Amino acid sequence: MASAYTTNQLENFLTLIGLPETLKPNNNPQRDLALLTALHVHTISTIPYENLSLHYSARKGVSLDPADLYQKIVVNGRGRGGYCMENSLFYMHMLKALDFRVYPVGVRIRLRNEGVPQGNFVGWVHIVNIVTLDDGTRWMVDIGFGGDGATKPLPLIEGAITSNLSTQDIRLIRDFIPEQTDRSPDRKLWLYQYRNGPRMNWNTYYAFSPELEFFPADFNVMNHWTSTHPSQKQTFTVLAILFLRRPTATGQDEIYGKRMMVNGIIKENLGGKTVVLKQCSSESERVKALSELFSIRMTSVEVDGIRGHSTELMG
Repeated sequence: MASAYTTNQLENFLTLIGLPETLKPNNNPQRDLALLTALHVHTISTIPYENLSLHYSARKGVSLDPADLYQKIVVNGRGRGGYCMENSLFYMHMLKALDFRVYPVGVRIRLRNEGVPQGNFVGWVHIVNIVTLDDGTRWMVDIGFGGDGATKPLPLIEGAITSNLSTQDIRLIRDFIPEQTDRSPDRKLWLYQYRNGPRMNWNTYYAFSPELEFFPADFNVMNHWTSTHPSQKQTFTVLAILFLRRPTATGQDEIYGKRMMVNGIIKENLGGKTVVLKQCSSESERVKALSELFSIRMTSVEVDGIRGHSTELMG
């Protein structure tokens, strides 16, 4: 599948995320891990994970059409992003436009209980991209998992530990999940795990198979379920997450923190303890906070779209 985006659209995206000129196509950068990492860092710190279209709109729906995603994220210029399937499919097409070898796969996740992912895997409700670099190495790229997501690409190397935000480590291992019946060795899945310190336990958050490429029709089914079924968290929780970026002495930008909104509560983690920045009790407060803390500017039509909805903040 070719990229849905033109060279001009790619350039507009790279300008939006503030990618350094030396890494843009006209300077013929190597399509290597350095470029892939820079794209990752600049994307998650510019394009927020957010599900506002499921709450601040009349139709309460999400489109995965590449043209709609480009219009929403780039053209409208109001700081909008999307939830996992929106951001990751948009990003996949941009990577293709940069001539990366990339395809998407579906992901089964576990839900959190008291802050920790536990229990059974709930099904195909997430997405990651698999990238193969020119040196033959393969990488899992996840720019759409929100606050618990990887801040850089992860190698498809079992057990390779990557430092994430602050003291958090992340890795991929291969293992079975409880629901699997066939325990043949070749049926093992790749599991995304994190730990919040070197002496902490590893927690398994999601599972996927990099060998099973997903297609647009697959994501349309996933998107419909995730965005409409009343059991799905996206339908009754207003979310916005933006990673925070800063330059380093080496000239490469890094992620140093994250800002998160869950319904009316806004928190921030700058690489240490998570603190509450604000608790919104009305829509005017939340809309103002989205603008000031996430650079997301809502239109009057969008603001009107949440009136009477179950997630409206009533004051």
